[in-house]
Amino acid sequence: GGIKVLHPKKLEKLAIKGKVDEVLIAMPSTSKATLRALLKEIEDFSLKVRILPGLAELAQGKILVSELKEVDISDLLGRYEVEANQNLINRNIQNKVVLITGAGGSIGSEIARQVAKNHSQKIILLDANEYALYSIKQELEHSGIDLEIYAVLASVTNKKRIMEVCKTFEVDTIYHTAAYKHVPLVEENPFEAVFNNIQGTKTCAEAAIEARVETFVLISTDKAVRPTNIMGATKRFAELILQSLAKNPSTRMTMVRFGNVIGSSGSAIPLFQEQIKNGGPVTVTHPDVIRYFMSIPEAAELVIQAGAMGKGGDVFVLDMGEPVNIFELAKRLINLSGMEVKDKTNPEGDIEIIFTGLRPGEKLYEELLIGGKVSTTEHKQILRAEEDFLEADSLEEYYNSLKEAEKEGDVNALREILKDAVSGFTPSDEIVDIVYQQKN
Repeated sequence: GGIKVLHPKKLEKLAIKGKVDEVLIAMPSTSKATLRALLKEIEDFSLKVRILPGLAELAQGKILVSELKEVDISDLLGRYEVEANQNLINRNIQNKVVLITGAGGSIGSEIARQVAKNHSQKIILLDANEYALYSIKQELEHSGIDLEIYAVLASVTNKKRIMEVCKTFEVDTIYHTAAYKHVPLVEENPFEAVFNNIQGTKTCAEAAIEARVETFVLISTDKAVRPTNIMGATKRFAELILQSLAKNPSTRMTMVRFGNVIGSSGSAIPLFQEQIKNGGPVTVTHPDVIRYFMSIPEAAELVIQAGAMGKGGDVFVLDMGEPVNIFELAKRLINLSGMEVKDKTNPEGDIEIIFTGLRPGEKLYEELLIGGKVSTTEHKQILRAEEDFLEADSLEEYYNSLKEAEKEGDVNALREILKDAVSGFTPSDEIVDIVYQQKN
């Protein structure tokens, strides 16, 4: 066609001369590591980058060549995603009746997709959010998979309803993903978190035992380790509930802990992308904040596999790879959107990054283990943690005290009870409960 084909090394010269507006990467089958190295090279030139989708997606008519995708955050992280162990995935799903609580959420809906495509007998989607529940049910029904799908609109704190569902459908496996997880919102509404995250877990776990459900898997978080916020403390308390119930032979109780998932609702990355689209500024809490990330499908797949290895009371942690500096990530996103970071060294840049300060309850870094004892499993990205737990009697006392504090609306008592019950919980000095602040 008479068009010159240049060596990739010429890109720098062309970019400096301002002869390139956009870079299209037509290497859909390249490895994550290669793509990451390539993006690292290009980002110095502040050029907009888009990536050609895989040939399989094009051939199936799912995506048009004109719909070149923007750089995905998972491309930037370059994580090597380990192939799933199909035997582990099948163990709690194939020909089983599976209940997913919080089925409309980021992790819940992805678990629902994976359960649906791995030949479960029935799938029960349970959520208190009407629209989220409707959306995932519609999606699964239009996926072409031949499967019985039921949508139950209910709160996980409604024991009668949860029990009724478990017994009526003869549920074999529960993935308990329902929880309030947004740290600043939970700091402002702590009693709701106690009600939903602690009472909701206790209600579902006890209903599972009574209905003789085979396996109960709690989705937990790295924020449950030496928590500095109410959300993390409620999730660790939820783990303690499962550990105390683990002696019951009828239901295997398992917990899976992991860090941030890319693109989950309310997370930083979609916010950055929106801020860049609107011309900035991009808000980062602190220049030294680091976080672990994995993709939603990878997290859901690992949760399913970890749940299949539980013997009772196990805490599994996922290998989250290398931690990522959020400030650096924000800069990379700006550069790969074809814009420059505006700062003292480049006052003519396009988008400024401003630091807003750590919010109440927020850490600079997260951890996945409470103690140092950890052992390998049959999956190289999943580790089994051995951690201390409370006996059922002590836990019941703490639980009753929490209910009393909730009844009285006593935030100080709530924090003290959680400090006693949850090892290493150090809440911030400031109480930001919105009702408490109005009263005081």
